Amino acid sequence: MSMSTARHSQWPLGKDAKYLGPHQGTEPIDVTLVMRRRGGHPAPAAWPHRPPCKREDFDTQWGADPADAQKLRAFAQQHGLAETGCDLHRRVMHLRGTPQQLQQAFGIQLGSYQMPDGGPIKRGCHGKPTLPSDVSPAVLAVLGLDQRPVARPHFRRLAAAAAAKSHTPLQVGELYGFPANTDGSGQTVAIIELGGGYTASDFSRYMQSLGITKVPKVDVVSVAGGTSQPGGDADGEVMLDVEVIGALAQGASIAVYFAPNTDQGFYEAISQAAHDSTRNPSVISISWGGPEDSWASTTLQAMESALQDATTLGVTVTAASGDSGSTDGETDGQQHVDYPSSSAYVLACGGTKLSGSGTKISSETVWNELSKNEGATGGGVSASFGQPTWQASAKVPAGANGFSGRGVPDVAGNADPETGYQVLVDGQSQVIGGTSAVAPLWAALIARFNQQLGQNVGDVHEALYGIGKKAFHDITRGNNGAFKAASGWDACTGWGSPKGQTLLTSLASLKGSGAVSG
Repeated sequence: MSMSTARHSQWPLGKDAKYLGPHQGTEPIDVTLVMRRRGGHPAPAAWPHRPPCKREDFDTQWGADPADAQKLRAFAQQHGLAETGCDLHRRVMHLRGTPQQLQQAFGIQLGSYQMPDGGPIKRGCHGKPTLPSDVSPAVLAVLGLDQRPVARPHFRRLAAAAAAKSHTPLQVGELYGFPANTDGSGQTVAIIELGGGYTASDFSRYMQSLGITKVPKVDVVSVAGGTSQPGGDADGEVMLDVEVIGALAQGASIAVYFAPNTDQGFYEAISQAAHDSTRNPSVISISWGGPEDSWASTTLQAMESALQDATTLGVTVTAASGDSGSTDGETDGQQHVDYPSSSAYVLACGGTKLSGSGTKISSETVWNELSKNEGATGGGVSASFGQPTWQASAKVPAGANGFSGRGVPDVAGNADPETGYQVLVDGQSQVIGGTSAVAPLWAALIARFNQQLGQNVGDVHEALYGIGKKAFHDITRGNNGAFKAASGWDACTGWGSPKGQTLLTSLASLKGSGAVSG
């Protein structure tokens, strides 16, 4: 069994867990109620745009209605639940109660579940939480009742023999023409992590090995009880993310938000990063996800609201499209895409197999090593989200049952572990690939764009789809299972990998004209 296959099997999702019986614990449980926003739906800060909504102004425009919060307080008091916090600008109320109180309050049954990997027993929730009719419209989701994991990291390790074809992030940036005289200065790049740990000494050693003397500042942020815990398999994910961004956006600050791998943890990490008025990230990089059909509908609603907050605030969100080809690792014979990459608020990042030296690419094809059990880029058509207007001319194929869904991915970059990234993890030099590498690659590129443009590009979809293939290395060879590469956009690599300076020039011209054109 290859290292990559062994690693992948260690990350089962909550839906695969076996029910053992009723939850027996008596310890209090903290839940997050995600509230609706006041007013209508905000428009994303699409490029080119006026300065986006400021974080300090967000509350009055798009936060929760104080009247909704009062209704929830009355509901909580009625059921003996304690309020432990409320952030109206983020539209969350935190409640604490015993398992018995929460089961009565939300009409659910808590169970004990055994993960198929033989790991710890997790608390799970039977049934969808319900609320009284006068309170229900105010609440999008109740998160935290279920501890089962919702996402897996999208990275793939290979044995050291792969090193001959591997690259440093700097070499990849050179092949992709990352714009000269930019380094992300003045920007903060946020990274969402649902496991693993960050080791500062490894990061410093790694940067020095690349000849980088000024090591970027890295803040470690704890979210919903999540902490940096080095020593496990997911360290490969964390250090890959930080080292790719650190190498390619040397002037930027990095903030790593560690949260539990639960619906509550994932939502809170995105929401807190988007609204972080201390660090003010302009880009959020996400390398974790799971098949769309593995998510509860209310959790998707909550996640979408957090991602919409980010784009409203002018923050670009990049996300890995998955490492298991067009099925996203499902065994039902159907095609699936990975969430959150399938969100229309996210720049979905697919994977290629890249060869070249200096500034010259000799070959770039769709990443597909499924025959070797070493993964392939995710991509396809969403079954949960309709096709956005900016994708109307991209010739996205019809989804299941003819559904006109959002096509994934939008863009791509080097991801094949056979041409992967040289990184340092837990003191060991390793080669790691996966679409997990592409999300931070694009996050670093966008940080450099923001620096040069003097303004966040924010939700950059409309601009990228208007610019089209002239600013990309168009990938026309290969497939990810069900979908084949083609000229222009395709469901394997989107528009392709970036021609960094060309893309920056195109974005700058749009800023000057004030309009997106084809």
